[in-house]
Amino acid sequence: MNTMNEFFRRGKPYLAVIFLQFGLAGMDIISKVALNEGMSNYVFVVYRHAVATLVIAPFAIILDKKQRPKMTLAIFAKLVLLSILEPVIDQNLYFIGMKYTTATFAAAMCNVLPAITFIMACIFRLEKVKMKSIRSQAKIFGTLATVAGAMMMTLLRGPIVQLFWTKSTTTHDHQSGVIDLAHSIKGALMITTGCFSWAFFVILQAITLRSYPTELSLTAWICLLGTANGGIVALVMERGNTAAWSINWDTKFLAALYSGVFCSGLAYYIQGVIMKDRGPVFVTAFNPLSMVIVAVMSSIILREQMFLGRVLGAAIIVIGLYMVLWGKSNDQNSTSSEQSLPDQQMKSANSEKETLSHEIITIYPSIEQSQQSVDKDKTVG
Repeated sequence: MNTMNEFFRRGKPYLAVIFLQFGLAGMDIISKVALNEGMSNYVFVVYRHAVATLVIAPFAIILDKKQRPKMTLAIFAKLVLLSILEPVIDQNLYFIGMKYTTATFAAAMCNVLPAITFIMACIFRLEKVKMKSIRSQAKIFGTLATVAGAMMMTLLRGPIVQLFWTKSTTTHDHQSGVIDLAHSIKGALMITTGCFSWAFFVILQAITLRSYPTELSLTAWICLLGTANGGIVALVMERGNTAAWSINWDTKFLAALYSGVFCSGLAYYIQGVIMKDRGPVFVTAFNPLSMVIVAVMSSIILREQMFLGRVLGAAIIVIGLYMVLWGKSNDQNSTSSEQSLPDQQMKSANSEKETLSHEIITIYPSIEQSQQSVDKDKTVG
């Protein structure tokens, strides 16, 4: 019984992060279906963050009431910029790129995000690179590999990879999953630009948390401001098209509800819990799993074709990604050991002080006892 409990305790982080990747993969599939049915990506982003705000805000108001810091103009400016970078720029470009390509292609292209973040962190001097270090070399070569894999997915096609559940599809069904080279390039550029915006968002979020260290309230503010800013963009882009805002009990409503609750609500909580125990590297290491799930599900549900060139490109992206994560993991271990060294030295110094104090205390009673015995001898004499 104890063995089973120990096994379950150790396996909970793995089960949680796999569940998270299945949820994120489901968002790609549902969103692609909604976009194929004519839903405006601008309106979709607004509805998604409106749902997320309604879900997250009550918890933020109640749970962060005593620890929420005072809002200042500098913090609010950062919050506004955060709400523009990810909810408005990144998500709109991502969904437009998905319109031009496929759900599998979009999910695979997002695997270059850690590499882009690494490059930008080096530019902002948030990441240290030592050319003679094997860890730094792994991060550099991994970054180059992810870029090469993304270019291969964009420019190469190759023969169709036949799967047993797609062999019976007709030519008309196959055409729904085919994208030409022009659309591939256009979609890749939009998704990659969105990844740059997301990388900026991650770096700015880390900086903002130093002055506003309440993750739940920060998320609520980003969703609220993202709804407002996204609404302005949607009103401009969909002006005169009131039908774009109509929503019924259909796939469009399900996509907004699912992505808002899970991808902007539950996912943040799961990631936070896992990061406290295993760190961010553990969470991001499973990111390619989402691409594999999307590829399989989209080939079944959306009848998307798989080409050998894109499969090879995705494999190179995964290899490069794990090289970057390996380098980051070792950096984290070395940083932890370096941080623990001063603590060990301090503990050692404190221990020496306690030992010395104990010796002094031990000597003092001996001197006092000797003095008392001498005085007693004098009295007797």
